[in-house]
Amino acid sequence: MRGAHQTCFPTGRHYPGIAHLIAQAIRSVPGLCTEWEPSSSWRDLPLVIVDFETTGTNPEEDRILEIGLVAFDKGEVIFREGLLVNPGIPVPEESRAVHGIGDEELAGAPSFAEIFPKVLELLEGRLPVAYNAAFDRGFLHAELRRLGKHGASSLPPALRHDIVWVDPLVWAREILKDEKSRKLGAVAQHFGIPLEQAHRAAGDAEATGHVLMALSANMPAMYGELVRLQGRYGAFQEAEMRPWRRNS
Repeated sequence: MRGAHQTCFPTGRHYPGIAHLIAQAIRSVPGLCTEWEPSSSWRDLPLVIVDFETTGTNPEEDRILEIGLVAFDKGEVIFREGLLVNPGIPVPEESRAVHGIGDEELAGAPSFAEIFPKVLELLEGRLPVAYNAAFDRGFLHAELRRLGKHGASSLPPALRHDIVWVDPLVWAREILKDEKSRKLGAVAQHFGIPLEQAHRAAGDAEATGHVLMALSANMPAMYGELVRLQGRYGAFQEAEMRPWRRNS
């Protein structure tokens, strides 16, 4: 693993004296929630796994049509919510082919504005997690901007613009380098985790939570160190994939 000689991998333990130095350094890591100490164990924090099904891939033009929110406390599922959302625009056939959700199923569903109070309640006091977090975070924050609520410091962590979400995909790419695919379904299969109703939001969110727990033994234990290294690894991965994206 990249930079493993500087960290605790794979056991989660640091060399004597190093843990104290890291604990001091990570206090200034950008993107941390002020609700929790940077040196606290992220596995002990209340987590909320977020997954959206959408009308497309552009958060400025497309909309959320299903919300999956699954809470984990110390590895145990606390709640599991799947909420349909009327996107206010037609669902393209290519999107429906992925998740199976069409206009007729969404006709009686609430709008995002109508369902927002419930979403707010479910996200409150929890550290956000998503597989390929930039996608889900981008859609959620685009909806917030439409509601005129983006950036408020009183919002739950997932809704604040300066908070880094935990992204198991970054860690799967680092830890499972020999695997052919690091897509959620492939990683879940690697760990023997059932993925019921793939490409439905609540099912994907729950599988993401279990994948994160399976990866956690090879991840740093301290919350601040997790966010610091995730940013570093994510930047390396993006740089490595940039030429491939240009040629694809």
